[in-house]
Amino acid sequence: MLLLAGTAVLIGAGAMAWNPSEGYQKATASTDYRQLDKFAQIMDAVKRTYVKDKTDEELIDGALSGMLSSLDPHSTYMNKEMYKQMQVETTGEFGGLGIEISSAEGGIRIISPIEDTPADHAGILAGDLIVKIGDQLAKDLSLPEAVKLMRGKPGSPLVLTIFRKTNPQPLEIKIVRAVIHVKSVKSGMLAPGYVWLRVTQFQEQTSKELTKQIATLKKESGGKFKGAVLDLRNNPGGLLDQAVEISDMFLDSGGIVSTKSRVGKNMNFIAKKGDLLDGQPLVVLINSGSASASEIVSGALQDNQRAVLMGVKSFGKGSVQRIIPLPDGTAFKLTTALYYTPSGRSIQATGIEPDIEVPWVTLKPEPKKKKSLRIFERDLKGHLANGNGKKDGVVKKDVAPKEKLMTDRLSKDVQLQRALDVLKAMHVVQERR
Repeated sequence: MLLLAGTAVLIGAGAMAWNPSEGYQKATASTDYRQLDKFAQIMDAVKRTYVKDKTDEELIDGALSGMLSSLDPHSTYMNKEMYKQMQVETTGEFGGLGIEISSAEGGIRIISPIEDTPADHAGILAGDLIVKIGDQLAKDLSLPEAVKLMRGKPGSPLVLTIFRKTNPQPLEIKIVRAVIHVKSVKSGMLAPGYVWLRVTQFQEQTSKELTKQIATLKKESGGKFKGAVLDLRNNPGGLLDQAVEISDMFLDSGGIVSTKSRVGKNMNFIAKKGDLLDGQPLVVLINSGSASASEIVSGALQDNQRAVLMGVKSFGKGSVQRIIPLPDGTAFKLTTALYYTPSGRSIQATGIEPDIEVPWVTLKPEPKKKKSLRIFERDLKGHLANGNGKKDGVVKKDVAPKEKLMTDRLSKDVQLQRALDVLKAMHVVQERR
């Protein structure tokens, strides 16, 4: 039995005191056998008179899928193929388009595109509603059926028809499937002493990888940071234990998250001493694609007044799912609890509000500057060379590839620019105390 705190179908390592066999026994004792008899009658009628032959396995799988999907958008039945694929996804490498989805009225809702994947490069955005997958209407498909349609041989194309709030007409977007390599942690230096920490998903090794990259950057910074940006935008969640560990990295004390369920033991996670930033300022970036485990981290750091949250309101998924394997190689994912931030708030269907709202703005490249008509000393015929040995007086400095990548990222990302500005201001105030 496995624990999830994300919209992604990932395996979790936590364990709540709940025994599936005990639950089954209790359910059996109170089962209305008239309803089971009705189910058997309908199944028998389908097998005998339906226009196509159907096996018992196909009918039972369909019934289980319908039962679970009727509960909420995140509970679902997984056949053998889907369960195997889910286990592969936990390693961070799988085939497909690179999107996290949930069921929605009228189609399939995109929670977030995964960074540097075909969907991301094709321009898919968090909040888009898929209305057609190829030629099939998305509203007629279960979530597992939609996932199966979107997966396929790497290199094969697929057209998604989507509705986007900012467009009056539906958009057709062609995406070429690929093997998705998800690197859950990225990092770099925004400016001397100011570090950028990007977490794209909460996978099995995410906290270890983040710790490793922080140590490397700290060494490059002379052993101390001035501040950090923790970038959780378009992070759909993942493993609950990883969200807890990453929250704990930046806290010396205080609560992280608690869960409450109808059956079983409620859980409460408390931070241990040891802040990897040594108390230096922290800004967390969130947006509408930040869900579940991302919201656990954001809520913990906000409620403990450890970080300033910037961006726009998060997705609002405050539920915890269990992956429960079955003896025949199938499994089901069931919503079993709600989680609460340290202050006791549930963000289910409401999301987390940033402390400072910064909308996403698409920056257009600056037009090429026309040649200046002004005349300088260097334009005069026979002008003297300067003491630097350069005719124009400019000493060119080679820029390291890593620095160039971060400079390019900053030039296009208004939210990250504002986060760095706030971080610098917080550092100045802290130094003056």
